[in-house]
Amino acid sequence: MIASNTQPDQLAFDYTMVGEPVWNRIEFARDVLPLEDNFLLHAGPPFEDEPPTRPILNSACVAAVYDGLASDLDTAEKMILNGDIKLFPAQDFNVVTPLAAVVSPSMPLQAIYDAHRGLVRTFSPINGGNAPAARLGLKSMKVVEHLKWLNSEFAETLASGLAEGISLIPIASESLTRGDDCHGRTAQATRILIDELLDRSPAESINAKCLEFFSNCPSLFLNLWMAASKCMLILGENVPNSSLVTTAGGNGSKVGIKLSSYPGKWITTDAKPPKGPFDVDVSQTRALGAIGDSALVDIYGLGAMVIHLDQAIHQKMTPFLPPDFHHIRENLLASEHIGFQGLGIKLGITAQRVVELKKCPVVSLGIIDKEGLEGRLGGGIYDMPLSLFEKALKQMESNENEE
Repeated sequence: MIASNTQPDQLAFDYTMVGEPVWNRIEFARDVLPLEDNFLLHAGPPFEDEPPTRPILNSACVAAVYDGLASDLDTAEKMILNGDIKLFPAQDFNVVTPLAAVVSPSMPLQAIYDAHRGLVRTFSPINGGNAPAARLGLKSMKVVEHLKWLNSEFAETLASGLAEGISLIPIASESLTRGDDCHGRTAQATRILIDELLDRSPAESINAKCLEFFSNCPSLFLNLWMAASKCMLILGENVPNSSLVTTAGGNGSKVGIKLSSYPGKWITTDAKPPKGPFDVDVSQTRALGAIGDSALVDIYGLGAMVIHLDQAIHQKMTPFLPPDFHHIRENLLASEHIGFQGLGIKLGITAQRVVELKKCPVVSLGIIDKEGLEGRLGGGIYDMPLSLFEKALKQMESNENEE
């Protein structure tokens, strides 16, 4: 039984259990989403009475120039700040995007569908790899140029290897046995995925540049798994009185979640930065608050919640994990998923159980420069605040009383 022992939470989790996410297409955002030409999509909850954080603003400028909405990056920034170009949360459109990456209408997206319910579809941009990627929040024409190549030549290469589609749970499950956590580390899953794509692709369709990118992009699987997690969690939405967490993300200023019972309502609080070692020599004060939709992976139960599967990373991050992390992992998560049987892991988090235990899920997140100059500073652990789940639970109970 699910940890909280409430029937609505059990039902919502059971719905997610039957999900079978399959990557079967690459489609342009404007063809599959209700987007106006001047709409851009970012990670986490909406920016309401505040400007976008600098890294997201930078990536929005890049996306605007990429889409031809502005002639240059500075003009794009003025248009965004004036409201001529509008920003919206990606997850409100069933899109997930990593860190500061911003999606524009003409970008190709990786399309995931649930094999049991074909109408449930989610999307993610292609992972930018170790090049000047959009997720790093840099205002640079080098990022624009990389996007142009990534979203044309490389996107076509990916599409050529999809054939009838690729089921993602088997890849994730196998990668966990090899030490991946499906968030902070996806090297094994990416290797399995690339082998599958290469095996299906006509040899002449993959040039040297694409092959080199494959070999230097250990996180290629991550964006796909983010969308797969979203696909499964959507199945658990709209269960009355359920506190199953079905959405999570940060925009650098606010972090937010949604519950199954009210999937249209973001519950937010201020986003503190993740804690972890820096890879560059800058002040710790340069760390941006929690950012990215990849928090979904950990809320689903993987990522930092199974960090113990990789002893090297576990040891590196132990100073930043809660001292009772093992207790949290064992008692906070709900139940097993049939696709991950035999791995000794549980999935699913409810606000009810978080508040009962007064223990919060931990999330592995990249740490990026809040000034938008250095990009990625390192990787760390973000402790989701208890107050966020208390606020969500109170909101749910208040809505129940009004009905």
